[in-house]
Amino acid sequence: EPSGSRSELFDWLDKQPSESVLYVSFGSGGTLSHEQTIELAWGLELSKQRFIWVARQPTKTTGDGCFFTVGNGGDDLSNYLPEGFLIRTHNLGLVVQEWAPQIDILSHPSIGGFLSHCGWNSTLESITNGVPMIAWPLYAEQRMNATLVTEELGIAVRSKTLASKGIVGREEIKTMVRSIMVDEEGHAIKAKVKELKHDAEKALNEDGSSYGA
Repeated sequence: EPSGSRSELFDWLDKQPSESVLYVSFGSGGTLSHEQTIELAWGLELSKQRFIWVARQPTKTTGDGCFFTVGNGGDDLSNYLPEGFLIRTHNLGLVVQEWAPQIDILSHPSIGGFLSHCGWNSTLESITNGVPMIAWPLYAEQRMNATLVTEELGIAVRSKTLASKGIVGREEIKTMVRSIMVDEEGHAIKAKVKELKHDAEKALNEDGSSYGA
């Protein structure tokens, strides 16, 4: 269902089981096409997993999406989501328009995954909070960051379809969500990202490598 306030969002999060909610956000300027927005909505619904989705009005009909082309935020959510989506998922997730307090959300104990554009700040915030990722890069260095978290660090899954080359379909989205949130693959990924979180905390301690840097 649509979320209208910060307190409503966190009241809802507080009621969810530990590590049961997927946070979906494409950063401060990431915008998907209408077609991709529809597929993402269906993928979230089909996954049957709890979610918070920071959604924006699409800027064009086809294509993967772009960066720094933000909609005006005034349109009704139902105009660009599948018919009946908000009704069918009202017990499953929240859809937030345009912006959400990301750091506070990622640090909440109910969050168990992050579908992200892999901007560097978002990537670091995910690691320092021990949250595994679904990598969905849109632009420039985000693709390099996505490769880092999936292939080098092993703390994320990624679509077999390059977002810049085509539409990521609902079934693949469902599979990625479930792999992070409930499947066996997700257990190993969660263990790795929690290990990285621990390493990051040690580095920031008074005698750590990043203290005072």
